[in-house]
Amino acid sequence: MEKIRYYGRIHEHLDTDDATERIRSSIWFRGPNVYILAFSIIIASVGLNINSTAVIIGAMLISPLMGPIIGIGLSVGINDTKLLTDSIRNLAVMVMISLVVSTLFFLLSPLNLSSHPELDARTSPTIYDVLIALFGGLAGIFENSRKERGTVLSGVAIATALMPPLCTAGYGLANWNGHYFFGAIYLFLINCVFIILATYLSVKYLRFKTVRGIDEKTAIKRRRMMTALIIAFIIPSVWNLIVLVADNNFARSAEALVQENRLTGRSYIYDWTVTKGRHRSLVLEIGGEPLSKENRTLLETRADEYGIRTDRLVINDRSTPGGLSEDLLEQMLDNVYTRSEELISSKDAEIVRLEGRLDSLSAEIAALKETSKGTDSTAAAVPPAAEKEDGNGL
Repeated sequence: MEKIRYYGRIHEHLDTDDATERIRSSIWFRGPNVYILAFSIIIASVGLNINSTAVIIGAMLISPLMGPIIGIGLSVGINDTKLLTDSIRNLAVMVMISLVVSTLFFLLSPLNLSSHPELDARTSPTIYDVLIALFGGLAGIFENSRKERGTVLSGVAIATALMPPLCTAGYGLANWNGHYFFGAIYLFLINCVFIILATYLSVKYLRFKTVRGIDEKTAIKRRRMMTALIIAFIIPSVWNLIVLVADNNFARSAEALVQENRLTGRSYIYDWTVTKGRHRSLVLEIGGEPLSKENRTLLETRADEYGIRTDRLVINDRSTPGGLSEDLLEQMLDNVYTRSEELISSKDAEIVRLEGRLDSLSAEIAALKETSKGTDSTAAAVPPAAEKEDGNGL
């Protein structure tokens, strides 16, 4: 037990006074922060527009949005009304500028890809995003508070991803698409709320100096407000996760059903479509000879074995009495070609995404090695005077 306490003891490694001053200075939106915010908005928008993960990570790293968010959490924790007001005002200005600039970018951008995986990834936050924001916020405040700071804040900036959701919301505004706008704003608010919560809890646990006292009645009211806010944000994210898992399981079951039952008698499944969401369903396109009543029942029974109910299964029998017509055969070949192209494109996009992530991680590792090398060489360097003295001694 004593050994656990030894490893878990942290207060001797922290400087909360220095952390408070550093956070206070990071909330302001003026000087270099104005230009850095503008640069990060453009970089994030370009990355989202061209589906480049590496570019988006760069925007996360340089974005100054984290400052006022942590400032809000600190102000609530130490009861500093002025810091709270200043943090909220600066964050609101940053958010408005980010939305306006990203909206203008997507309005003016000539590039409009057929698929938007990076944009889509920021429209349906789940409970996992809540956990990322919470533990990212905890890591951020602990890193701000320790005496010897490292590269944790860079990782926090990447994990919590504040700028990309705002730029995705700008894309939604530019295209009058409520799904992108509200989904991305919800993700951004999740990140903000749970980073603030993590900062508040850490400030209380690490015993930061409070500006003024607070009566018990106000403390109870504040805790109730926080609890209500947390519940309001967690419930939709849990529901999104349930829908995501259900959609994923349904799609896997549908693919397995099709692969195992391509041929049913002398009928053939030449195409299929999976609809996700509340009205998820599987639509089968049947060719070849007409599907008999027995074979239709057999196909429905097999679908039920895969967890696809009859009311979720739509069978479109496109067969002809004489078998496949020339038009139908051509349509089948077109569908096969289209699906192959889509599969290849999705694989290529995944490869590009992974390569981008690998490049960004390699760059970070290289930068860390250079920093470490520079530190080691500085520590090992011998002053010229000492060298001369040693030489004379020899």
